[in-house]
Amino acid sequence: MADLEGLSRALLARQLPKEKIIQVLINEYLFYKNITRIEAERLANAVFQEIQNSNTPVKDSLIKELLEYPKANITIGKQGVGCRGWGDFFVHKLIAELAETETIPVLSPQSLDDAGAVFYQGEQGQEGCYIVSKMEGMHSRLSDYPFLAGFHVTRAALRDLYVKGAKPISIMIDIHLGDDADIGKLFDFMGGVATVAELTNTPITAGSTLRIGGDMVIGTRITGGIAAIGLAKRLLKRRDIRVGDVILMTEGAGGGTIATTAIYGAMQDVIKETLNIKFIQACEILFNSDIFSEIHCMCDVTNGGLRGDLHEVAYEAKVGITVFEEKIKPLVNEKVFEMLKRRRIDYLGVSLDALLIFCPPTISAHILKEIRAHGIKIEEIGEVNEHINEIKMMMDSGEERLFPRFRESAYTPLKQAIGEEIEENAKQMMAKKIEQCANQSLQKRKKFVELIRNSC
Repeated sequence: MADLEGLSRALLARQLPKEKIIQVLINEYLFYKNITRIEAERLANAVFQEIQNSNTPVKDSLIKELLEYPKANITIGKQGVGCRGWGDFFVHKLIAELAETETIPVLSPQSLDDAGAVFYQGEQGQEGCYIVSKMEGMHSRLSDYPFLAGFHVTRAALRDLYVKGAKPISIMIDIHLGDDADIGKLFDFMGGVATVAELTNTPITAGSTLRIGGDMVIGTRITGGIAAIGLAKRLLKRRDIRVGDVILMTEGAGGGTIATTAIYGAMQDVIKETLNIKFIQACEILFNSDIFSEIHCMCDVTNGGLRGDLHEVAYEAKVGITVFEEKIKPLVNEKVFEMLKRRRIDYLGVSLDALLIFCPPTISAHILKEIRAHGIKIEEIGEVNEHINEIKMMMDSGEERLFPRFRESAYTPLKQAIGEEIEENAKQMMAKKIEQCANQSLQKRKKFVELIRNSC
């Protein structure tokens, strides 16, 4: 994948002469496309002309402010955005603040919950309901395996509706493909999405198909995501978790992350373990149970694994949590667990596609019995206590405090080379700069909201 626009801007910033920049662009075109040198030169010159035009000094200060963006001088990769660790959580808390408007939903991004929700009052005489929404991005390393990418991103989006107590009613697709991606990737991705749609009886209702960067990005990579809508009569919120609740966990074999680990760890046979809908089946069982109304909350083991999810839950519910490793380990799919162990990957820091249920002790046995009756493994793995934000795991060797790492468990060779942690001083320095940058964007938003309102 070559971002010709980004490449051109970077080379101009280094003050390379036009001839050298054009030559670099020509080489990129000849690498990715079966065209003549004359055609590559024509395209390269067009790219350079566009970038030069966009760099023309802007005299109008308002337009200049509109076109420019605040710079933290910290890259997305260095901060670990998308890597499901502390660095990612920190940035998403700031994004949630930017997303806050005067129109307040029932569940907003600031809730750090699995999905968002608004309440629809309904027409006169009709019963209202919660409309639950979710947007899920496909796993970035599954670009060359589009069926898996489509399957796992769709299942993940629906999972987040189910754990809020919502029945999915709509799937929407947003896929972007590099200019040189084979069109078969588009169809295979759609096949993966439609497989989950068929298995869960959820219709695909809309979508968007675009090229990544239009003509400015060449290469074969794909990216995108799935949006899903569900309806709920009762909303399960993390903030409703109570001290004294027990925590139940179903079996998990992972999704996109585990499939990626298997592919890039040369253990492809493990992929088969991820192809199931046990999570969704478990939720359906609970929806139809006579004790569903007594469950306080559900969530899935995804972002940053148990390390990350338990901390997010505890932060939002203002509680502490104690879990027992002897109960958790047997719930991790045996083949998946062996792969993670062999690859030296911390199983507590990766998405396991397992369901967590927070409920009063009085209904725990009932839930265990109902789920097990359908052939799905489930155990009581821990309890909620009053020690706010304290996450403890009881092990044979003693007690261990669970903390989210800066990045999730490094589950590919490249991730392991990059590492999971950074120095504390560096982390705090980056946090300060990023907060300043986010605040600048917030002020810019306020300015243009006011400007446009006053012009109407």
